Amino acid sequence: MNRRTMLSTAMRGAAAAAVAPTLTRAAAGAAMLNRGRYRLFGEAAAGADPTYSARAVDLVQRSTVIDMLAPLWISPSLTQKFLGDPDNFTAADYAPYKQSGINVFHIAIGTGGTDAYLETLQFLSGYNNFLARHDNWFERVETRDRLDGIKSSGKVGVMLGVQNAEHFRKLEDVDYFYGIGQRVSQLTYNARTLIGNGSTERRDDGLSDFGLAIVERMNKLGMAVDVSHCGDKTTLDAFDVSKKPVLITHSNCRALNPTHPRCKTDEAIKAMAAKGGVMGITEVRMFVSPKEPTTIETMLDHFDYVTKLVGVEHLGVGSDIDLVGYDGMPPEENKQLRASYKGSYGFRDKVDIDGYNYAKRPFDLAEGLIRRKYSDANIEAILGGNFQRVLKQIWTA
Repeated sequence: MNRRTMLSTAMRGAAAAAVAPTLTRAAAGAAMLNRGRYRLFGEAAAGADPTYSARAVDLVQRSTVIDMLAPLWISPSLTQKFLGDPDNFTAADYAPYKQSGINVFHIAIGTGGTDAYLETLQFLSGYNNFLARHDNWFERVETRDRLDGIKSSGKVGVMLGVQNAEHFRKLEDVDYFYGIGQRVSQLTYNARTLIGNGSTERRDDGLSDFGLAIVERMNKLGMAVDVSHCGDKTTLDAFDVSKKPVLITHSNCRALNPTHPRCKTDEAIKAMAAKGGVMGITEVRMFVSPKEPTTIETMLDHFDYVTKLVGVEHLGVGSDIDLVGYDGMPPEENKQLRASYKGSYGFRDKVDIDGYNYAKRPFDLAEGLIRRKYSDANIEAILGGNFQRVLKQIWTA
């Protein structure tokens, strides 16, 4: 069991049963500070005191911010609580999502194994039930028009995806899961499947004939192909055979973290760009760096690296985390999470990176990119514009 099948397991019983600006200036309740800096709504009450430049606040407010891997909850117990009975989710629970600055959450988890079809059906059905119950707060983002309109809708967008494709037992299953809202699928998680190889398999085989057919069907329907957890050869094969752009929704650069299997080689990043795709940078400590300290500045090095290697138009965000962080999980769940991965994942004392406010991460990222001298247009592209562009290219039948 890995961290995402932990969530899927918690879902078994559960399934059976432009966002408007997400902050206020101090005049609206959190006191505007001098010198053009602002404290975001809710921060003072939470005991925190981060402030952001007017430029960073404005960039987030006018961007369609898309996080291409952002579960609403990484805690299995919270997943079961809220998807098992959507009425458990209250206005107070919704507030952090509305205030986060994120307009679209891609909430994919990894299902797999002999029960992959049922687990995935339960997971997606559970979210569809949750979204239907709270359609005044959330909206499922599944078309180009909804992607373009989510910012102005006043709702938080949720994109349904899966971090594996083992639930595709036959080609027709791609059509079925597309029909219930799935718009993104990784070809594999970390292990070998009938489709291809995951990143921590002991052998690096590529895409199978069945995997090729699955990619072709996904292209036909307009479901995005994601290779974030795929092994190196399967990753490159996907770029080679796909007729549409292929995504790396959440990964990092192996050049900056040479021994981690979840990071992507320069060859893969270049192939992604050549295919017209976008790569989302994760905010997970052991993916960002093999050594300490691991800070927001270390993470920003990955943004700089991709920009210099293939251009800023192929860069986005796939944080791989919720608004609380892994280190905020209940201790027993954190322990189970760590135990579910091979040693090559390289867990250390902490999983979250230092100096980063996950609950308001678009503002922290915008501020960091400003420090790194990115232009406003390029920051808007990274915050969501690039993924918005490529998803609209893919989501055509």
